[in-house]
Amino acid sequence: MPPATPRPLASLYLSLIVAIVLAALLMVATFWLASRAQTEDQQVRHTLAIRDQTNQVLLLVQRLESSQRGYLLTGRDAYLSPFADPAATLPGALDQMAALVADDPRQRPKVEHLRQAAEDKLRELQRVIDERKAGKSDDALAIVNNDSGSRLMDEIRALAADIVSEESRSLESRQNNSETFALLVRLGAAVAFLALCAVGALTSVLTRRSFAEIAASHDRLLVSNHALLEQISRREDVESQLRQAQKMEAIGQLTGGIAHDFNNMLGVVTGSLDLMLRRIQKGDFAIERFAESALKATHRAAALTHRLLAFARQQPLSPEAIDANKMIGAMSDLLRSTLGEQIRIETVTAGGLWTTQADLHQLESAVLNIAINARDAMPDGGKLTIETANAYLDEAYCHEEGNIEPGQYVMVAVTDTGEGMKAEVAARAFDPFFTTKPVGVGTGLGLSQVYGFVKQSKGHIKIYSEVDAGTTVKIYLPRRVGEAGEVKKPLAQEAPVGSVGERILVVEDDASMRRMTVEAIRDLGYAVFESDGAAGALALLADQPITLLLTDIVMPEVNGKKLADEATRRQPDLKVLFMTGYTRNAVVHGGVLDAGVQILGKPFTVQQLAAKLRAALDG
Repeated sequence: MPPATPRPLASLYLSLIVAIVLAALLMVATFWLASRAQTEDQQVRHTLAIRDQTNQVLLLVQRLESSQRGYLLTGRDAYLSPFADPAATLPGALDQMAALVADDPRQRPKVEHLRQAAEDKLRELQRVIDERKAGKSDDALAIVNNDSGSRLMDEIRALAADIVSEESRSLESRQNNSETFALLVRLGAAVAFLALCAVGALTSVLTRRSFAEIAASHDRLLVSNHALLEQISRREDVESQLRQAQKMEAIGQLTGGIAHDFNNMLGVVTGSLDLMLRRIQKGDFAIERFAESALKATHRAAALTHRLLAFARQQPLSPEAIDANKMIGAMSDLLRSTLGEQIRIETVTAGGLWTTQADLHQLESAVLNIAINARDAMPDGGKLTIETANAYLDEAYCHEEGNIEPGQYVMVAVTDTGEGMKAEVAARAFDPFFTTKPVGVGTGLGLSQVYGFVKQSKGHIKIYSEVDAGTTVKIYLPRRVGEAGEVKKPLAQEAPVGSVGERILVVEDDASMRRMTVEAIRDLGYAVFESDGAAGALALLADQPITLLLTDIVMPEVNGKKLADEATRRQPDLKVLFMTGYTRNAVVHGGVLDAGVQILGKPFTVQQLAAKLRAALDG
């Protein structure tokens, strides 16, 4: 049972809690008062704006009346010049005034009445000017002499004075409120300061008492220390026994799984041998299929043993020539039984696939590890696509990724339609013992073992993932060429170039990928623009004539497909080229894009980029 907290220390804790709560309450009150004061200041500025706008309207009407009378008396056009400007400005000034009082039910009817009177006055002034222009001076004077214009002007002045008076009363009230809130803020700050000083003094006293109590407790702890050391020694013995028991349990689970697999294999062997003996005793020597079953079971047992030795790091890698297409085909049954019926598996094998050099069992284990992770990312079921392809990683990409040799590779890609990973999770996916699974589910070693195998095989592995869009893991293994293992680079071909008249817009949310793509396109001779998302891209399309849109497919907020649809709606002749880190077949069959669109797969070489750009532009 833990010792009770000393009374002075408990009082110190209580005083600190009170101080924190008090400071928080005072801070909230101060912020509230400051906010109210700011609101009152805004209302004061609003009142002043209404008054200024009212005076502006009145001034405009007076200028109109002065200009009209000057023209009526003299007939000179010079008096009409000042009339045109206020006449054009008056409707806008009235609209602005109506907007300022839109939320004020007291002033809104007055402003509407003022608008009507001002418009009537403007029409009356215009009629007089029109009559005078037509040479009908008597008719013009008759309009003036009937005093309707004078009455309208008196009405306008009265309305303006009423509006200004109402706002002046509001202004006085709001200024008083503002001063009150400012005073309360100052008082609150003073009270907060005094309260904190008092709590600080109390804390100082309690602290001294607490230190005295702590010193006394220290002596008591020294006495208890010896007893605790004895308890620790006994506990270490118990923990050692517990660790040993846990090790035995882990070994039991491992050997249980191995025994289960070996029992299945031994069952096939013993059953086949038994059937063979029974057939031989009957004189029936058609036993080839039983011998083949037994032989396959022994081969599977040997392979399991080799994998156990490799897992224990007691067996070096055994590289051999591998046809990845045949390997994937041979793994189909194992994948289906491992992943379950909820996961649909599609394999897309490349024609003319190169041969690679790697440890077959380790490569199968790597694909299985990735597939199991994909299954866990699709708890409600989904689709898994395994694809093979020939690939060439150029110097620019290898320099960007680091520790990769440029050259020809065989790619094996595994794509799922699961939950996907955030960027920070994907960045740590290959770290040993890193896992996002619950405690007791997975060790966090699966992907790190895959990473180590790929790197030991002088290959490359890359993850492309977006949250709620799925994940693609690409494994690149070096191409095996000839008996001596010589790697032949493809013959250099001149990349097709463009012209500055062809304007390319690159849309990519990954900054480093966007920068590399823009530089490559610029080197190919095109005029290039860039954006990190759909909003910026559409803004550029509105300002710049664009020939081709090169966009990533999976992006935050608006994906590349939706961006392309909107862009081609605005500019029907716009060419579109998509780029993606997902495999082509996974994207096309996953429902993101329709078949037949132009797609550039990541990573790509400058030669591939140049060829795709020309194909999209010339197509």
